[in-house]
Amino acid sequence: MSAAPSRRLVADLRVADRVEAAFTAEPGEVLAVIGPNGAGKSSLLHALAGLVDVEGSARLGDADLLTLPVRERRVGLVFQGQLLFPHLSALDNIAFGLRARGERRTTADAVARDWLERFGIADLADRRPRELSGGQAQRVAIARALATEPDVLLLDEPFTGLDVSVQMALRIELGRHLRDFPGIALLVTHDAIDALTLADRVVVLEDGRVVQVGPPAEVAAEPRTSHVARLVGLNLVADGDELMAFTPDAVVVSLHEPEGSTRLRWHGPIATLAPHGDAVRLLVHASPDLLADLTPAAATELELVPGREVWLSTKATAVSRYAARR
Repeated sequence: MSAAPSRRLVADLRVADRVEAAFTAEPGEVLAVIGPNGAGKSSLLHALAGLVDVEGSARLGDADLLTLPVRERRVGLVFQGQLLFPHLSALDNIAFGLRARGERRTTADAVARDWLERFGIADLADRRPRELSGGQAQRVAIARALATEPDVLLLDEPFTGLDVSVQMALRIELGRHLRDFPGIALLVTHDAIDALTLADRVVVLEDGRVVQVGPPAEVAAEPRTSHVARLVGLNLVADGDELMAFTPDAVVVSLHEPEGSTRLRWHGPIATLAPHGDAVRLLVHASPDLLADLTPAAATELELVPGREVWLSTKATAVSRYAARR
């Protein structure tokens, strides 16, 4: 079975009151979709897969995916939590899509065995999903989606629920397969590491709208929403037509208002304190909420506890300023 030529995706989608988003993706590109819960990330993927009612268009070359029957869309979807067929073996799960398209069993099984080999789980071919670990099951789920040689691969938070060490190993494996994937991959994630290591570009959704698009490093350096700023460990403050971003370790915590005109300052109660590496990280309700890192010794000396009013300040030279454009 040969794959169709890779083509550009130009999408303009509207899903009820959940998402209204326009974006493009090039052949061979991995597009990460990030945003807070309820932003419309999964709805965007489900619209392309034909799982929800949608208006608009999603042109892949000369064809509009939204006008095609679901079985003809050449779209592969990896759900959260694998969602493998429980009564089928790992081999039959991977071969399922090919057989559904009319491939002979011998051909479909050969392709499935090849994908089991690629993921290093050939010895698990005869196991049912209940006999697989979370990481093994997710490898089968990804292989099932890739085995059909889709034009568009949709990955809906594929590492959710896996142990950290399993996530790391699977992230590396998936990255290797995505580098060889000629089609378009859309990866919904809540983890900045996924976006920074796997994606060529990032689409940020908020309240169902696209609010930022760009290379991962650019989005991380100049976030335009507080959610993205938190993902990459930055504070974000709006200042007229500008946004200001700065790291938590650039923030000084004090019990009295700091002096000096070169410092930016905020005031508010401590919401939480928690260990963060070698530091203690504070979340302060300071309009906006801000993060501050300080040493455990300093936190003890200042007698910091949730609810205590503190002043936060940072030098103007420690702040990155950029236009608050959308």
